[in-house]
Amino acid sequence: MRTKRYVLLIVTIAILFAIEGCNKTNTDIGSLYTPTSADVTANATLQELQQGRTLYINNCGICHGLYSPDSYTPTQWKSILSNMVPRTNMTSSQTQLVTKYVCRGKQ
Repeated sequence: MRTKRYVLLIVTIAILFAIEGCNKTNTDIGSLYTPTSADVTANATLQELQQGRTLYINNCGICHGLYSPDSYTPTQWKSILSNMVPRTNMTSSQTQLVTKYVCRGKQ
């Protein structure tokens, strides 16, 4: 009986930590990189970069912190996204937009 209580306590604490973790961000959304016309490249239009930013905030920022695109190289971002995207409901075209945003159009 005592073992069941400890298991229940541990599970409850783990759930609380998971919920609290979903409320944390590493970058304030207001200070997160916002694309401008100067960021347009042959690989990314301004509209694509802006859509990618919105998708990044709304899909990636739900459960964990948002990192500035400058936090990682394009190669690192692609690796991160390949591991994280399967945990979301994003389509491949949405994933491409997020990739363009975090890589700042440098693919």
